[in-house]
Amino acid sequence: MNPSVLVAGETLVDFLPESDTSLEETAAFTRNPGGAPANVAVRLAQLDRTPWFWTRVGTDPFGDFLVDVLADQGVPDRFVERDAEAKTTLAFVSGDPDAIPRFTFYRHETADTRFEPGRVPDEVLASVDWVVLGSVLLASSPSREAVTDLVERARSHDCTVVFDLNARPELWSDADFERQVRRLLPSVDVVKASSEDLAPAGITGDGPMALAAELHDLGPHTVFLTRGELGSAASSTDAAPWSAGETTHDGYAVEAVDATGAGDAFTAGVVDALADGTRDLDVMLAHANAVAAASTTRAGGMAALPDLDTVV
Repeated sequence: MNPSVLVAGETLVDFLPESDTSLEETAAFTRNPGGAPANVAVRLAQLDRTPWFWTRVGTDPFGDFLVDVLADQGVPDRFVERDAEAKTTLAFVSGDPDAIPRFTFYRHETADTRFEPGRVPDEVLASVDWVVLGSVLLASSPSREAVTDLVERARSHDCTVVFDLNARPELWSDADFERQVRRLLPSVDVVKASSEDLAPAGITGDGPMALAAELHDLGPHTVFLTRGELGSAASSTDAAPWSAGETTHDGYAVEAVDATGAGDAFTAGVVDALADGTRDLDVMLAHANAVAAASTTRAGGMAALPDLDTVV
């Protein structure tokens, strides 16, 4: 097996309420595998672009559950680490339909805060072309230092670094989030985010192309922005090894069942298109939107895509 993509980041358990109520009022929850990088890794495997996935969970029953899920989804276990001295991260999600989803994390000194630098050897980084990482690991040490080490070594091996930016206010103060994100962006080639993810980092341009321009000034040569019901946008500069320009996409109309992890599916679609050698920004964006739309037709952030022929 010789993957061309390495994904790095957290795998956790999401507890979703069984009714549309706030956490204060919820009496029962459903257990689901989660974590944005884990969702990305699984979606890539479903797209027949199975990646290496560097993650870390406890040796507790929740860690056992997540390891089994990843294995069932075809994600190789070479870099799926077990931490005997820390628990697996848990997240409880508010079910209030009239509010932005609110997460309550149980993440104090859990396994995914304890990533260690150097765990992915240079020989592996030399064999992959794409390194994909999320922002949650930046919220704590030593995982923050492990991410920095990974990015520095990935760049030394000419990997393209893709940063999937997910703001989780429950894990940060705004000042810490802005500082850590801006510290990493100069080392990133491609960034995917939403305006809601960017605002806590002080990136608040008026409209998608203004946001993209701010991000380009900070380092990344290519930007993908998800815009909910408005679709998505993309921008790349002359520094990109593919077409430079700006484009938007309205998205696809589907009978959505569950939007959980749609943004992560979008990221997987971007990476899949890039790794396939696509050089047209419009084609990349259309493919990412197709994967995201297909992912909403079944419940769960890792549920099987309904028909690969519709998105490849």
